[in-house]
Amino acid sequence: MTDGMRREGPLTDASGPAGRHAVVVGGGLAGLTAALELADAGVRVTLLEGRPRLGGLACSFRRGDLTVDNGQHVYLRCCTAYRWFLDRIGGAALAPLQDRLEVPVLDAARPEGRRLGRLRRDALPVPLHLGRSLATYPHLTLAERVRVGRAALALKGLDLADPALDAQDFGSWLTAHGQSARAVEALWDLVGIATLNAVASDASLALAAMVFKTGLLSDPGAADIGWAHVPLGELHDRLARRALDSAGVRTEVRARVTSVSPDGNGSWNVQVPGETLLADAVVLAVPQREAHDLLPPGALDAPDRLLRIGTAPILNVHVVYDRTVLSRPFFAALGTPVQWVFDRTEASGLEHGQYLAVSQSVAQDQIDVPVAVLRERYLPELRRLLPRARDAEVRDFFVTRERTATFAPAPGVGRLRPGARTKAPGLYLAGAWTATGWPATMESAVRSGVKAADAALSTLGRPRPSRLLAIEEAAA
Repeated sequence: MTDGMRREGPLTDASGPAGRHAVVVGGGLAGLTAALELADAGVRVTLLEGRPRLGGLACSFRRGDLTVDNGQHVYLRCCTAYRWFLDRIGGAALAPLQDRLEVPVLDAARPEGRRLGRLRRDALPVPLHLGRSLATYPHLTLAERVRVGRAALALKGLDLADPALDAQDFGSWLTAHGQSARAVEALWDLVGIATLNAVASDASLALAAMVFKTGLLSDPGAADIGWAHVPLGELHDRLARRALDSAGVRTEVRARVTSVSPDGNGSWNVQVPGETLLADAVVLAVPQREAHDLLPPGALDAPDRLLRIGTAPILNVHVVYDRTVLSRPFFAALGTPVQWVFDRTEASGLEHGQYLAVSQSVAQDQIDVPVAVLRERYLPELRRLLPRARDAEVRDFFVTRERTATFAPAPGVGRLRPGARTKAPGLYLAGAWTATGWPATMESAVRSGVKAADAALSTLGRPRPSRLLAIEEAAA
């Protein structure tokens, strides 16, 4: 028993009411999903998380009287697996979706002053649902809007199963389809940077096409945006822990796994400091580099490919004002270093003033910049974008940095992402970085947990719960 690891009786006994024991390593969304699905199928589950809380990178922490999310996370109506997860833990009402897609877009670089545009949908079939929004989008010329429409139709015609798409970059494809640098900045990258954590020229066409086809060109409501109106820790830690407890999962935090190895008798030894757990199945739901270090020899063909899956950072700038400076829940920005700004006042528990979170993807050039420099960079930009901020007092300014927030969606990454099964019977992989077909999102993480649980149940000879079948159908 080390590092504050909580114990509730022996963990080495794989017998018990369920007869089969699975260990899930990692308490992010992928691990939470796998643990819940295995438990729902009657498997006895132990979930091990090295940190003191659940939720992975979609988590919260305390700063004085504030409850702060480490980063702003959103999802879309097309994220069927994550929506199931919210339902499963009883949190759907705490992270509602927009009734209809609407994204305010401020352009701060206009000579005549900032200009507001909107991306919103109408109650019309695809692709007409975005027609009026595109036709009146003020940040593009008429000719650029026409070419955007043509490119969208060409994108809709791509076959996502074509492996050649993974080898090509999205930026080159956009150029070949008549997209100007302004169109890329004001539309394609506006969406792509937030969902892919890469600019178009650095993103796999396969992943970019998946994002735009699924989110904007599949169903009229697919891109409606949802976000937590409470701290993420309320969802992914407190409510998830309650769901795990109700399902009979034993959850251990501050329990860092040091090795996973076969015992020679068809089971697995999972080593934590000072103790060994015996399991019939193990799900490694950890980042790719950690998974590489835990995989036993022979478990994966070319295991070093996991190390070739790059990572990309995200920076979040947090500003607390003494008064309200933003009247809408969020907006996106052009012509400024600022990308997306969210009002987190109510969710954080702030009683006076307003708390804004500025979410900055593709943050390679600023992830290690000192806070003082970031303050000098971002506060003037927010004053430019938000006139009411010009007379407001800044009561707090701080940053959160995730240096390996997502896997890098570079061309060729698709062939590096492994599936849920390994060559070692009883050992499975989960995580947003595995082969889900999605970029590194909460949706991808949950889907990977579903895939790992499904593979494990098949090997264990357990019938899949009906809800697992429903997720797979919705996630198809």
